[in-house]
Amino acid sequence: MKQENCSLLSHNTFGIDVKAACLLEYSSVEELRDLILQGLIVKPYLHIGGGSNLLFTKDYPGTILHSLIDGLEILDENEQEVRVRVGAGVQWDDFVAECVAKGWYGAENLSLIPGEVGASAVQNIGAYGVEVKDLITAVVTMNIEGEQRVYSVDECQYAYRNSIFKRAEMKDVFVTHVCFCLSKQEHYTLDYGTIRQELEKYPAVTLPTVRRVIIDIRKSKLPDPKVMGNAGSFFMNPIVPRKQFEALQEEYPRMPFYELADGRVKIPAGWMIDQCGWKGKALGPAAVHDKQALVLVNCGGAKGSDIIALSDAVRASVREKFGIDIHPEVNFV
Repeated sequence: MKQENCSLLSHNTFGIDVKAACLLEYSSVEELRDLILQGLIVKPYLHIGGGSNLLFTKDYPGTILHSLIDGLEILDENEQEVRVRVGAGVQWDDFVAECVAKGWYGAENLSLIPGEVGASAVQNIGAYGVEVKDLITAVVTMNIEGEQRVYSVDECQYAYRNSIFKRAEMKDVFVTHVCFCLSKQEHYTLDYGTIRQELEKYPAVTLPTVRRVIIDIRKSKLPDPKVMGNAGSFFMNPIVPRKQFEALQEEYPRMPFYELADGRVKIPAGWMIDQCGWKGKALGPAAVHDKQALVLVNCGGAKGSDIIALSDAVRASVREKFGIDIHPEVNFV
């Protein structure tokens, strides 16, 4: 489906009202190949998912590509696990809900994360002690020449909120399907945040109750993009050398932290932003959310430049107070 001079308001959760010269949506690998062979994908082009990790700063002069590839196919199944292939256009939380409904373990901590399955594999989404790379076995792609390739999870080179697909030289590669492995054996990741505490409200720990708790926690902290435009966590949590962390800990003994296997330490960016006094503060039509300082919000009518101005001000404050440069998780377009 092709639309020209198309508004992208419904294609980004920040609610930035910009236009694309052309929007192309496709529902199958065959449709994508046809678009390529017919020369309809005009440079510059950008492939997006649900727009939950994008900040549009101006009208896009080229082609926006968006996958509508649907479906979940079971590739292999035994008593221990199930391997599935999921269309890139499937809503991520719909996939998680289906996993929970079928009794497949592993994805429940990633409940209510906005966006689509294809983008989850590009971004390596994560929450509450789980990253999607822990579930992915392979990523199926097509490049701008119409050639298909399957990347193994090792070839994806996953790191914190990063993958090979985020590199500039990979902009010509489009994710069509993602393959996952879910467990059929009961196991949970509960030692993060207040998950265990919230689970005490329920008579038993089950997949549905864990999903319910994750959803409740997220809703209590994060604004609904349909009500207040946002992209979830705007900044990545910085990872610092242990020596730098220990020096900061002497000055801020109550500073929360997470130790990593390589000896480095992850410090919550939201805590540092809060310590700088930004929580609930606005700069023009953009603001830091009053319940979660990691989230920047569109108070109404904000432009991409307004969000960037707030981001720059927040980063400067954190840099001045803690000597740490926090980096946006959101991609500026």
